[in-house]
Amino acid sequence: MDFAFSEEQEELGRTVRAFLAATSPETETRRLMETPEGFDRALWLRMGTELGLQGLAVPEEYGGAGCGPVEVGVVMEEMGRALLCAPYLSSAVLATTTLLRCADVEARKRLLPGLASGELVGTLALTEDSARWDAAGVRLTARESNGSWLLTGHKMFVLDGATADVVLTVARTGDGIDDGIGVFCVEGDATGLTRAPLPTMDPTRRQARLDYQDVPATRLRTHGNGWDLVSEVLDRAAVALAAEQVGVASRALDMAVEYAKVRHQFGRPIGSFQAVKHLLADVLLEVESARAAAHYALLASENEDPELPAVASLAKAFCSDACVQATQENIQVHGGIGFTWEHPAHLYLKRAKTSQLLFGDPAYHRELLARRIGMEMEQDKGAA
Repeated sequence: MDFAFSEEQEELGRTVRAFLAATSPETETRRLMETPEGFDRALWLRMGTELGLQGLAVPEEYGGAGCGPVEVGVVMEEMGRALLCAPYLSSAVLATTTLLRCADVEARKRLLPGLASGELVGTLALTEDSARWDAAGVRLTARESNGSWLLTGHKMFVLDGATADVVLTVARTGDGIDDGIGVFCVEGDATGLTRAPLPTMDPTRRQARLDYQDVPATRLRTHGNGWDLVSEVLDRAAVALAAEQVGVASRALDMAVEYAKVRHQFGRPIGSFQAVKHLLADVLLEVESARAAAHYALLASENEDPELPAVASLAKAFCSDACVQATQENIQVHGGIGFTWEHPAHLYLKRAKTSQLLFGDPAYHRELLARRIGMEMEQDKGAA
C-alpha cells in the first residue's frame, strides 16, 4: 500500500497552507482567541465557498466536492500546522460524517448543503460529566411526546457547542428500540437549550456546556443501532484528528530545528551539540512514524477497510503521544523563551494536550485496540 499522497492531494495541501499563511497568521490566531465566537465567520464562509474545504467529503448532489477522508486529512494536517481557530473538526468532520453515515436522506438534503458552504456550523454533542466516549457515558434522555422528541439533561465538552447552528445530540431513548441510543438533530436556537462556553486549556479550540430542558429535536434515522452510528463517526473523527496532530507535531519540530540553527551558546549553534541533535532526531522519528500511522488510517477510512476501528485506535494513540512529545521538546529546545506567553510554543503544547484527550486518551484507545483485535481473533476462530 502506498502511504504517500497523490500529486492532487499534495497540491491541495500546498494551496491550503498558502491560504492559511495569508489569512491565519499567529497574530490572527491570538486575536480570535480573545473573541466571543473564537473564529472568523467571514473567513469560514470563504473557506467553504472559495476553497470548498468544508464540503470536501460531501457528495456533489449535496453541494460538496465528492472527495473523501484522505483529502479531509490533508486539510486537517495543514490546519494543525497553522493552529487555525475554526470549527472544522466539529462541523466538517463530526457533524458532516454523522449525516453521511446515517440513513436519513431528508436530513442530509436539509443540512449538508449549508454545512458544505460554510453557511451552517454543526457539531456532535456526546460527552457528559463522566467525560466518557462510550455508550455508558450517555445519560441525557429523549422522550417522545405527541409524535415529536424532547431532550432533557446536559452535555459537556461539546466542540464549538456555544456557536453551532446545528447540534447533533446523542441521547438515551429508553424506548427499547435498537440499543436505546439515538442521535437527534437540535437547532442551535431551540427553545429550552442553554449554551455556555467552558474555560479550557486550549483557547484555539472552543468547548461548551449545553443544558437541555424539554428541547424539541428530530431523531435521525440509522441503518442499525444508534451507538453503531456514533462509533463509526468517532473512529473517523479520531483518524482526522490524528492527521491534525501530525500537523501540530510537524510544525513544532520545524520550530525547534529553526531555533537550534540560530540560537548560539558558547560561540556555536545549539543545534551542533550532540544532546540537541539526539533530541531532535528522536522527535523526527516520532513525527514521521505518526505521519505513516495517520496516512494508513486515512486510507483505511477511504477504502471502508474492515480493520478501520482497530487502525483508528492505533493512529489516535500513537499520534497523540507523538504530538505531545514534539511540542514538549520544542519548548525544551527554546529554553526560557519557550515558556513565555509571547512565544507560540505554548499554544502548540496546549493544542497537543487537549487533542490527546479528545475522543479518548491513548490509554483508552490502546485498551480499545486490544479489545477490537481480540474480537477479531475470536471471530476468526469461530469462522475456522
